[in-house]
Amino acid sequence: MKIPGSDKLQRTIQRLQKNLASSKGLILMYHRVAEVELDPWSLCVTPQNFAEQLEVLQKYYQPLSLKQFAQAHRDGNIPDRAVVVTFDDGYADNLHYAKPILERYSIPATVFVSTGYIGKEREFWWDELERLLLRPGKLPEKLSLNINGSLCHWELGQAANYTQQDYQSDRICKYWEAKPGSRMFFYYSIWQVLLPLPEWECLKALDELVIWANAESTVRKTHRSLLPEEVCALGQGDLVEIGAHTVTHPFLSAQSTELQRYEIQQSKATLEEMLNRPITSFSYPFGNYTQQTLELAQTIGFDCACTTTKDIVWRHNSFQLPRFGIENWNGEEFAKQLARWFYG
Repeated sequence: MKIPGSDKLQRTIQRLQKNLASSKGLILMYHRVAEVELDPWSLCVTPQNFAEQLEVLQKYYQPLSLKQFAQAHRDGNIPDRAVVVTFDDGYADNLHYAKPILERYSIPATVFVSTGYIGKEREFWWDELERLLLRPGKLPEKLSLNINGSLCHWELGQAANYTQQDYQSDRICKYWEAKPGSRMFFYYSIWQVLLPLPEWECLKALDELVIWANAESTVRKTHRSLLPEEVCALGQGDLVEIGAHTVTHPFLSAQSTELQRYEIQQSKATLEEMLNRPITSFSYPFGNYTQQTLELAQTIGFDCACTTTKDIVWRHNSFQLPRFGIENWNGEEFAKQLARWFYG
């Protein structure tokens, strides 16, 4: 028999336990340190705000490398106010903008790299989709894409005409705020269809979109991934650890066991050959995984793996480490967020 209100009581007890836990810490998830015109997924933190955020960490917290933190977590002895900085994907700005600021404040970080994008003459697929669909101008009023042998249809309606005013408005629009019938809503609906696809099918759909939109296949300097020599430069020294993030950044739960194993194992092997050192940490693309994925990461030889679950680290499996996504906050806003996460 379930006691009324027991779920709420359990959540309250768990929150108190977290607040009182002596061994807890935070893992922060970044993607980019850059300034771009449009950022539909809030992936970018400007260099100025990133510097202010690291200043907060340096003054009031105890920054650790992920390797140090994972060991302390396994030992049940996470230092007071411990914080870890991580980056996902492998954008070139991680080297050119993030690393110099990390060095200025002597704060370690782990950068999880999707190896299939290293030196690739294409942007990450979500960026390419943004470039094709979220530029001011007109698109055809109807779209049909061949997905998994089936035709998917969209009627753009008023969204076919994307004005400069619409574009400016969308610069501060969060994805959950996109209004049905808007160009931004259209972008997110296509994104959802492409998300579970294997790479070859996602790229095939993007190629169809290039033709449909009468666009060009170009790589913006502001959105490119790391080159092979840049991965080596990023991992040079003791401050930045390189971690694996699969080969093609797939939605792992939608893939076969064989493809999941390949994606995880090959990304590790490629980075180890490139850097001539063990790669011991992993993060799940989109934070997506199953129990099978978790077991694969363990058997392939990683020491820990990061999710995108928003929580402090206290009683977690080393292969389900939660992280808080960081947005483009200034130092004061960032400090308030950290305090809420640690003590809220």
